[in-house]
Amino acid sequence: MPFFNNDGLNFHYRDIGEGVPFFFQHGLGGDVNQPTGLFKPRTGFRLLSFDCRGHGETRPLGNVEKIRIAVFADDLAALMDSLSISRAVIGGISMGAAVALNFTLRYSKRVLGLILSRPAWLIGPMLRNAEIYLHIAQLIRQHGQERGLELFKQSEYYIETLRQSPAAANSLIGQFETLRASETVARLEGISSDAPVYDLRELAAIAVPTLVLANRRDPIHPFDYGEVLAREIPKAEFKELTSKSVSQERHEAEIQKFIESFLCGHFCRARSATC
Repeated sequence: MPFFNNDGLNFHYRDIGEGVPFFFQHGLGGDVNQPTGLFKPRTGFRLLSFDCRGHGETRPLGNVEKIRIAVFADDLAALMDSLSISRAVIGGISMGAAVALNFTLRYSKRVLGLILSRPAWLIGPMLRNAEIYLHIAQLIRQHGQERGLELFKQSEYYIETLRQSPAAANSLIGQFETLRASETVARLEGISSDAPVYDLRELAAIAVPTLVLANRRDPIHPFDYGEVLAREIPKAEFKELTSKSVSQERHEAEIQKFIESFLCGHFCRARSATC
């Protein structure tokens, strides 16, 4: 397992394939297994992903005040520097999409293209998500993971989410079940109350090809958030995914298809990429 050191932390990352670099970041509570499990790079593309602060095998937790989206974007820039990668396609899922968007706005000269999968933010914190994740954090801090999960399953947050989307409800349960949930609970507090951008007008400055993916029946990742981002980013294309609550297999197959098509359509002539 490769690691790189930055700001006193050892960041775990994954590096697959050779060619045009594509950094694909995980969601809140996830790790590199999420993006690398959803997308397999074809010949000519290099897939990279790292465990953000407070996630996966990245240790120690470090300063909890730095568990912020912009800091995660800075960590991504540090990984690029350590690998001598000057420019790359940048993308992510949910929280990872927020990191990718923030990175693109602040490190625009280092971005070849942008991929936002199931975004959970527009401008400012998404209040309902913040309430849910802060409630989960409180339960873990007060009752521990096991008892906290029992209490959460009795809450209106869980019952309502389950009614709308079993897949989304299952992802919330996952916040209790990760091995380091108690140790890294600060990530739920720091990230849920943060945001990648606070003014949609900033998105007009994004000048690279952009792909936005979203699905219905997902209260954590509203479909209309994807539509708004695709509308506000000048060169964005929008693709609708099958909801995981309808078919996990179709959802995953479409992510592979849409990202592969986007990368090949824009970057196959770059470096060694072939289609």
